[in-house]
Amino acid sequence: MPESTTTREGLTAAAVVLATTPAARLSCADGTLLDRVNDQLLMLPVRDVHVVPQGGGLGADLRGVAKIARISTGTLVLLPADLVAHTEALAVLVEHPSRNTGALVSADATVGPLRPPVRVENGRVVAAGSSYHLVPEANATFRGVLQVGEAALGTLADIADELAELADTGRLGPVTPIEAIDLLLVGLVRSGVGVRAAQLGPLHADRVAAQPAADLAVTRLSDVDEAKVRLDTAVKVDDGFFATFFVSSWSPHLVRLAARLKLTPNAVTGISVGLAVLAAVWFSEGTRGAQILGAALVLLSFVLDCVDGQLARYTRTFSRLGAWVDAMADRLKEYIVYVGLAIGYSAGHDAANGGPEGIWRMAVAAMILQMLRHMVDFSYKGAVADARRVGATWARPPRSLLESEDVGRSAVPRRGVLGLAQRLERETVARWLKKMIVLPIGERMALIAITAAFFNAKVTFTALLAWGGLALLYQLVGRIARSTS
Repeated sequence: MPESTTTREGLTAAAVVLATTPAARLSCADGTLLDRVNDQLLMLPVRDVHVVPQGGGLGADLRGVAKIARISTGTLVLLPADLVAHTEALAVLVEHPSRNTGALVSADATVGPLRPPVRVENGRVVAAGSSYHLVPEANATFRGVLQVGEAALGTLADIADELAELADTGRLGPVTPIEAIDLLLVGLVRSGVGVRAAQLGPLHADRVAAQPAADLAVTRLSDVDEAKVRLDTAVKVDDGFFATFFVSSWSPHLVRLAARLKLTPNAVTGISVGLAVLAAVWFSEGTRGAQILGAALVLLSFVLDCVDGQLARYTRTFSRLGAWVDAMADRLKEYIVYVGLAIGYSAGHDAANGGPEGIWRMAVAAMILQMLRHMVDFSYKGAVADARRVGATWARPPRSLLESEDVGRSAVPRRGVLGLAQRLERETVARWLKKMIVLPIGERMALIAITAAFFNAKVTFTALLAWGGLALLYQLVGRIARSTS
């Protein structure tokens, strides 16, 4: 059967379905497994679907992928036709806003012929395996779905051609056509391309080889409520202590309500800014009742600040403008509140009673401190992004595909500050303390609300300067240690 292509207009991603194993023709309620995968791709933002049929052998399959990669634009999704997965599991990868290179992985590290091992560190796949390539210290398994960002398509094509040559000459041992995508993941990781680990979580994605396994895999899909998982995974897993335990534990209810009301994430951001302005107005009154009401509005504004991002992830209405507006709104809200607090404190202390006691200097100092902290943070992230863009040539030199064992980057344990940080990360209490030390926005908003409601602006700014200064020192030490490691 020749390769077939289905095209839909107005979308940017393309998909390659490898129907190269007999299991692609196994039956299910929707026809065959190949039919099921094609139907799922129609529910996702995929423009072109290329189906590579059985019969050419591994080398031919890989060359077919290389040919498609060289003529494609946008992202390219590779998946096998013998895959039984939740549509939401595919969306975790395909609908991610970054549109970068990523692989669908499961924390279940039980390795099998259709579940090759991988090692994941800091949200990235740093080592990948096949029947030929071994992965020491594997901590996850690859589930067959690979997305390649547009910038890496040329690298993918070159790797596919190289692998095809190695497979045809038998230099990769007894690899088979079922491993085509597994081998491509190995090649991308070893070439230095950054591969995001898209975590499967409670969803299912399994490749099958026989009808009983296919029937069981399809049956297991009904054990999971995809809508609930989508809502639960809209909550950031690496958020701060206050956001995680005091907001995100119940904010999904607001996310569902906002979705029903058809509110956009930017609209929720706008409401959040409005509440912060109202909080500043009440703080400017300077009375105890006004301080308490302002504190309540600050907390509600932060709740909506969490909801806008969760709503964007839940509805997958991502945009670069929305991300930029959200980041700018956070700074704007915080500084407006500072101004309101300073005005209110000044109004309650006239010159005859000691004056405002330098409250404006404290407010400006708090603003400058936060600006410095954000500058340190964002400049470091920018440097890391630059290093990743050129990592294939110097930071992460390519590793040969003929090396059977992939030791990746974690063969040597880290020592010093970074080693201590890694050890602390394994302890739950220490991990949460680390998150709190850096004074994320949730902790800052809570600190402002509590100190303003029960004390006054001078106490608020003193607390912000003391805790913020400690956070800045912690950030500087950490960034320097990472940069010189």
